Amino acid sequence: MQINPPVSFQGVLFDMDGTLIDSEPLWHRHEAELMASFDYTWTDEDQQYCLGGPLSKVGQYMYDKVGKRETPTYFTDALIRRVENDLRNGVLFMPGALELAELVHSAGIPIALVSASPRNLMDAALDGVSLASRFGPELFALSISANDVTKTKPHPEGYIKAARELGIDISQTLILEDSMTGIHSATASGGRTIAIPHYIEVTEASNLRVIPSLENLTLSDLQGLFDSMSA
Repeated sequence: MQINPPVSFQGVLFDMDGTLIDSEPLWHRHEAELMASFDYTWTDEDQQYCLGGPLSKVGQYMYDKVGKRETPTYFTDALIRRVENDLRNGVLFMPGALELAELVHSAGIPIALVSASPRNLMDAALDGVSLASRFGPELFALSISANDVTKTKPHPEGYIKAARELGIDISQTLILEDSMTGIHSATASGGRTIAIPHYIEVTEASNLRVIPSLENLTLSDLQGLFDSMSA
C-alpha cells in the first residue's frame, strides 16, 4: 500500500484552460476560423493577447479588429458555442495534470477548479474530466466559473471564494496557473502560486514559483514548493 507523505498545505486550486486541460489549441482554432469569416487573419500575437481571458476581453478585441461589425457579445457567444461542442466530445490534458490532480485527491487534499470561463464551458470540460479520471466527478470538490463571481480573473475573487467554500485558509493553498491573467489573480488572492507558463516569461516572487511542467510531480515536490514561498 502506498503511504503518502505528510503535507502542510490545505488545498490545491487548479486553473482550467492551459493548466488542467490542453484547450488553448482548441480556442486558437476557433478564434482563427471565426475571424476568417470576417476576412481577418488571426495571428499568434492576437492569440497571446487574448490568452487567459476573460472572454469579455476576447470578444471586445475581436469586435475592434473587424471594424466594429456585429457586437462584442456576438464574438464571445460564437466562441463559447464552438468550444463547448468540442469539449463535450472529450478533453485533452496538459502533461502530468490529471495524474497530479488524482495524486492530490487520493491523499485526501481538497481540489477546486477555478476558471474565467463561463459555467457551461466549465461543465462541459468537467464532463470530459470525469470520463477520464478514475475518481469520476468526485475528483474536484468544487468548481468556480466566471458566472459564480462578480469579478473574474485577473481579479482574485474566484480563488478567494474557492478557499472560503472549501473551508481553508487561502494562504495555505497552492494555486496552479499558466497565463499572466491567471497568475495575477492567483498571487493577488494570497495563495502560493505555481506557474507553468506557455508563450510568456514569468519572474518569480515571494509567493510565486515557476516550473516547466506538471509531469512527474510528487506530493513532496509540492510541499517543497509550498515551503519555499511566503504567504
